[in-house]
Amino acid sequence: MAQIDDLPPLREVIAEHGLDARKSLGQNFLLDLNLTSRIARSAGDLSDCTVIEVGPGPGGLTRALLAAGAKKVIAIEKDRRCLPALFEIAEHYKGMLEVIEGDALKCNPADFADGSVKIIANLPYNVGTQLLLGWLTTDEWPPFWDSLTLMFQKEVGQRIVSDTGDKAYGRLGVLANWRCHTDILFDLNPKAFTPPPKVTSAVVQLHPREKPLACPLKALAQVTAHAFGQRRKMLRASLKSLKPDAEARIEAAGLKPTSRAEEIDVTGFIALAHSFNRD
Repeated sequence: MAQIDDLPPLREVIAEHGLDARKSLGQNFLLDLNLTSRIARSAGDLSDCTVIEVGPGPGGLTRALLAAGAKKVIAIEKDRRCLPALFEIAEHYKGMLEVIEGDALKCNPADFADGSVKIIANLPYNVGTQLLLGWLTTDEWPPFWDSLTLMFQKEVGQRIVSDTGDKAYGRLGVLANWRCHTDILFDLNPKAFTPPPKVTSAVVQLHPREKPLACPLKALAQVTAHAFGQRRKMLRASLKSLKPDAEARIEAAGLKPTSRAEEIDVTGFIALAHSFNRD
């Protein structure tokens, strides 16, 4: 694929600024322009929205987002070594890129939101799930973002879109599919990254449900954590530490105490959350 802009190739940028990817930061840089452009396109029309990108690194996806016509990109980067490369992109795309030095786990992207917002990112592997859970479990819903287009290890992506009957089905799948429509868009071969990770990656997209079933969030987090934390046990055993009358509460939710977590769909867990949340 030809260059998408007049900036130097990413490999030259990485060499110039000494940007070796660091395992401690969960970094694996995606240099393939075909793939970064594909990710940008998969997020839909960007011309009238603010894109929030977490962990842009040397800016490969950042450049693809801007070249795809993003109205504005806000890039949150913890690794200050990457800032000079990102500032060069900001200079090229004047007024369209804002670079924020900071830890995405310690800042609220909603503070930077202005109008329609899409979060698009090659998330650092070591904090990706934690970031997603934060965006999924906000008190206000619908959230400040219109969609999430995120790259994870494929194993994590499978957990996000999982349902009953899937080997990957677990707490993350319940929380994600309670509030969102979820899809894996495509996989990425390890060879597309520098350095190549040991696992295949996947781009996952989430769109918020306008009116998900009402549910006490804290109770849902508790029952899913306990149920899947001891997934081989029956619910009456895995949930007994939450309430002394756990078996009665499971039955009140319309479920069998002898069922296991992997057999309970999202609606069932919401019923459990309501039952365990009552006084």
